Amino acid sequence: MSLCLLSAGCGVLSPDGPDQDEPIVVGTTSAPSTLDPAASWDGSWELFRNVYQTLLSYPNGATTPRPDAARSCAFTDSSNQVYRCELRGGLTFSDGDPLDAAAVKYSIDRIRDIDVDGGPAGLLGSLDRVQAPSEHEVVFHLNKPDATFPFVLATPAMSIVDPDTYPARAVRRDGEAVGSGPYALKSFAEGERAELVRNDRYDGFAERRNDAVTIEYFDSSQDMVQALRAGRIQVTFRGLAANDVIDLESGTAEEEDLQLFEGTGADISYLVFDPDDPWTGRKAVRRAVAQVIDRAAIAHDVYRDTVDPLYSMVPQGVVGHTTGFFDEFGDPSVGKARTILTRAGIDEPVPLTLWYTTDRYGSETAREFKVLERQLEASGLFTVTLRSRPWKTYVAGYQKGEYQVFGRGWFPDFPDAENFIAPFVGEQNALGTPYAVPAITDELLPRSRRESDRAEVVAEFEAAQRVLVDDARLLPLWQGRQYVATSEDISGAERALDPSTIMMMWELHRKTSW
Repeated sequence: MSLCLLSAGCGVLSPDGPDQDEPIVVGTTSAPSTLDPAASWDGSWELFRNVYQTLLSYPNGATTPRPDAARSCAFTDSSNQVYRCELRGGLTFSDGDPLDAAAVKYSIDRIRDIDVDGGPAGLLGSLDRVQAPSEHEVVFHLNKPDATFPFVLATPAMSIVDPDTYPARAVRRDGEAVGSGPYALKSFAEGERAELVRNDRYDGFAERRNDAVTIEYFDSSQDMVQALRAGRIQVTFRGLAANDVIDLESGTAEEEDLQLFEGTGADISYLVFDPDDPWTGRKAVRRAVAQVIDRAAIAHDVYRDTVDPLYSMVPQGVVGHTTGFFDEFGDPSVGKARTILTRAGIDEPVPLTLWYTTDRYGSETAREFKVLERQLEASGLFTVTLRSRPWKTYVAGYQKGEYQVFGRGWFPDFPDAENFIAPFVGEQNALGTPYAVPAITDELLPRSRRESDRAEVVAEFEAAQRVLVDDARLLPLWQGRQYVATSEDISGAERALDPSTIMMMWELHRKTSW
């Protein structure tokens, strides 16, 4: 077995292999919750990126958005409030219907018209209106300066859909998808598989290195890795458990024909506290939890050091990252936590119910929450009850405010510190839990959005993180690394992740000669 860095460009070639026309089968534990871009602000984007098209996207190696369905895009004013895109000529959807400026306007407008709870409308807070003054021209008028708007347009949430097959004010629920991306969705079985085939009508930046990909959805990393070893799938992506990563790294004889690629990830794991609960609505309780939790122990004991402890909502590798929670709380301390509670007049053990999802973030999630339970109860300051649900019902629960404390993961929409702060604050956010914090939403974020050079807004993001640390309503736990395992005859995995760690399936291909 070979161990490679995702950025190293390494690959293994095989003299013989399966027919090139056979689909490459990719396994993941992250199944889409919907096929309609207007309804998703989650891992469904992994499928969307390959089936739909956006005005802007990320060609291989790019960290800033580049034209895709658009021929060109740019702000046309000095205040970053008018953004104009010119479309490529002759674009069509996979069913042959034309993709023009009216279709782009329709797609963006329906996101806001449908306004799914916790859905992508939250990304469009700076958008005032969309115009389509000509067949190939789209103009976005913003209600405030927003230099990050091109990043928003590059997210799969802004996928362009066919107005003839997607209702304007309702989510499409027939189990089908029509886009203009590199692939067409041939078939979809919820929770089982998605079959993608080359979309011959596609016109964009992607250079497809295969003709078909089948994505298999697994309930566990163990089942996924077994399928890889048995040759039933050729690639694993999203959801490799720590034990399986360690086993693959060990290079045992039976795994000599596998490759493991490792790279820095931008995904984070964190806890969310209900501000309306009698206990977690009190800052002292939240700060005491922050003082007790041992992130390093979670990273080592649960994830076997395949993740890194995280002390801010902005992860390492993103401009604006800090270690705010460590700076504020230092090492875990029961004594300091007791003092926090005592000063707030809390002398009894605080009852906490911690919720987690059973089928979204990997098989270690249950163990992680067991460790959290032990850490909190061992302090003598908390009594903990653990509860769990499958993802679909779990989402509905937190959107209704049913959970006192719940775990979430976040895969970035785009590689900017803004995207690790803005989605979680304000009255409408990705958590479905209103978080009014005017210092961030009314001052720091608007100030940062006036600056096109994102390296010049570090001070604003550092200040925003100090506010989040003080409130402790969001408690970062760890930052992931990216692991992709493949059979030895597959190449391209080292190029296949975009800056948001979404897999660009078109980069995968078989090697048939040395």
